[in-house]
Amino acid sequence: MSSAAKVIASLTAVPAPERLRELAATAEVLEIRADLFAEPDGSWLRQHFPGRLLYTLRSKEEGGRFGGGLAERQARLTAAAAAYDLVDLERRDLEPQTLEAVPPNQRVISWHGKPDSLEKLQQVAESLMVEQAYWYKLVTWAAKSGPERWPLALLHALGRDDVIAFAAGDVGTWTRLMAPVLGSPAIFAAGGPRPAAPGQLAVERLVGDYRWPLPQEIHWLFGIVGRPVAHSLSPYLFNRALREMEISGLYLPFHVENFGEFWLDVVEEGGFVEAGCSLRGLSVTAPYKRIAVAVAGATSPLVERIASANTLTRREGVWEADSTDPEGVLGPLRRRQIVVRGRRAAVLGAGGAGRAAAFALDEAGAEVTLFNRDPERGARSARELGLPCASWDDLDPASFGVVVHATPLGREDSDPLPCEPSALPQDGVGVDLVYRRDGATPWVQALREAGRIAIDGREVLLHQALPQFLAMTGREMPSDLVAELLVEVGAA
Repeated sequence: MSSAAKVIASLTAVPAPERLRELAATAEVLEIRADLFAEPDGSWLRQHFPGRLLYTLRSKEEGGRFGGGLAERQARLTAAAAAYDLVDLERRDLEPQTLEAVPPNQRVISWHGKPDSLEKLQQVAESLMVEQAYWYKLVTWAAKSGPERWPLALLHALGRDDVIAFAAGDVGTWTRLMAPVLGSPAIFAAGGPRPAAPGQLAVERLVGDYRWPLPQEIHWLFGIVGRPVAHSLSPYLFNRALREMEISGLYLPFHVENFGEFWLDVVEEGGFVEAGCSLRGLSVTAPYKRIAVAVAGATSPLVERIASANTLTRREGVWEADSTDPEGVLGPLRRRQIVVRGRRAAVLGAGGAGRAAAFALDEAGAEVTLFNRDPERGARSARELGLPCASWDDLDPASFGVVVHATPLGREDSDPLPCEPSALPQDGVGVDLVYRRDGATPWVQALREAGRIAIDGREVLLHQALPQFLAMTGREMPSDLVAELLVEVGAA
């Protein structure tokens, strides 16, 4: 199906005029969430935004903040009909006086709730469609994998071009992106710093990470699986390469609370084939790198050794597990012509990423020691890898030429530094597997200020992504694109 869909930019506060002009470059419709702030005058909005205006007064019962009575609600909706192009009507509003004030070509008849089955959602849709409308909007709340698919199944079953349906919440973010592929005529995105609903992407992320507008046809699907994934740069890297290489694919963010449920209810029963798409590959991040090995039908020798996978690729119906985490560490070192053979290396953290880093450095000839705050877990990982392990409290950075930080901490300014940068040798190298979307982490900044060699986690991610992209698509990212991406991630 065509994925051409209008962008609706949702506002939760009065914007500056220049912000409205910026939004007009992407959004065709501006949604004013009148339940969240005192809406500006419609004529003022039209001076700065040339597109259509949508008025929404979301009730508390349907996830908004409007708690007034029916008379006040009716009066506000009636007044909005005179000033706005579109007016959101909930089921409570579908009574004669309001319907007379808001003609069919202005109505967006909506429902927000928690149906207990796809059948119940279909019944709700049928009840809304009794009245004529420009658009119908059905939004479910998804707290776990499985039910978030129901709005997509509804779109497929209806086959209409006037129904917007998706799941809210972090678990449902990917459905917002898939809905247009199944015919949804619009996608909602945050037009300001605060999203209007959980799981709503910012307009800038929609354009930057997902290269909106999408290609007219999407055939291949990929994604990142983890908890959380909202911060990940992987969608940006993969979707940019897919567009520039003219591959009809889309890389999605799968926030997963339970991997087993996700695998059974989304990967195996996700309805992607019905959408004309094939799920071809998944990047796997914390905390699911171990369980990814268990669901695979085949595993690489590397995965067998480190008991961790960050890549799942589907070939001839079989999911194969592999890991590109070692390349994420060795690639940046090799690029800088840093020889690790014979050097002492400390790996801080014994999870999936730490195990992969330790294995990679050991295979490259370094003398590796694992450090972990949980002694039992650290000792178990060290035994499986055949490496020594020590307590984090015993770490002496001066004794190591390479220090790899492989814990989840370090993205926030309030997080403790893995170790004191100035304690590393003058030619010491710090590799941070954690990254910020924009700019260096506090540890990388401190390493550079101390005159040490610092490898940013964004560069690590890129070196992981290159072999992942090849495995998933069968094509290498062009060298000129790689060079541009290296500059963007602060590696040039």
